[in-house]
Parts: sequence; structure tokens; C-alpha cells
Amino acid sequence: MSRQDNAYGPDRFASVASLVDVLDSAEIMSDTFRARLFGNLDELTTTSRLVVDRPAGSRHPRVPQAVYPVDYGYLEGTVAADGAGVDVFRGSAVGAGVVGFFVTANPGKRDVEVKVLIDCTADEIERVRRLLDDLLGIGGLLVRRNLETATGSDGPTAGEKLGAQTWQQRGR
Repeated sequence: MSRQDNAYGPDRFASVASLVDVLDSAEIMSDTFRARLFGNLDELTTTSRLVVDRPAGSRHPRVPQAVYPVDYGYLEGTVAADGAGVDVFRGSAVGAGVVGFFVTANPGKRDVEVKVLIDCTADEIERVRRLLDDLLGIGGLLVRRNLETATGSDGPTAGEKLGAQTWQQRGR
């Protein structure tokens, strides 16, 4: 392939301004994909029954020192990578909806999973992170919902935009 055929070669960008336009487009696309992903998660969670098989305060079946800080279960009628239902942590911020998700990698089970966070406050998200990282040792990449609304005393009120900011716990 010649330099002229290369879509990313020096001839591709007439100026720094056009490069900035391309980068801005990538961010917009990223926001669009993010919005679609969270929209799909909203649809899954609102059209599926949440089965809580480990209520807040219960112990992990294989790691007894690990106590669930919020309800944990799965969405009935869904399928995750492990063949079971999509995993969900449900907190106390009733009405907040999907506020994010963790992507985890468990070498012991030899799997990668997504764990959806529903109605979780900032403090509850941190406690779930500690459960995954510190107690279960599987880690987790947190993907927070942004540019969305949430309700509850620990997050922005309905109608406020989060933007790139993270929730800060209010008044507790």
C-alpha cells in the first residue's frame, strides 16, 4: 500500500483542525455507542424479572468472608457468557435504574462476565468494587453511566446531567 492509499497517512489530514474534527467524531461515536449500550441494558432490566439469590448481608457460597453489600442475582430469561442469566447488583437508590456495570475476569472459573449495577449509590458501587477486588480477587473494570439521569439522595436528582463527573455521595 502506498502512502497515498493509506487512509491514515500524512495526506489524510489537510490540517490539525481536520484531525481535531476526526477525534471529535470519535468521541461522539463513543457517546452514541455508550448510549446504545445503556439503552439496551435499560431494556433488559425493565423487561426481565430480577431474581435475587443472594440478598444483601448474605455470604458468598465459596468465599465465606465475602459478604454481599447489596442484593445480588440475575435477570430471568437472559443469557450471559457463562450460560446463566445476566448478573445484577441491586442497591437502595430506588428508581435510579442502570447506573453502570463491572466487567470481571475470573481465572479460577476461566471466564469474563458483566455485572450490571441497578439502583446503586456511589457508596454501594464502591462496596461492590471492594467485594469483587479485595474479597473475591476477580477485579472489575467499572463502566459508569454518564450523561444520564438518576434519582436518590446519593446521586444527582432526576434531570441533572452527570457528564464526565462521577457521583459524589451527598449528605450521608
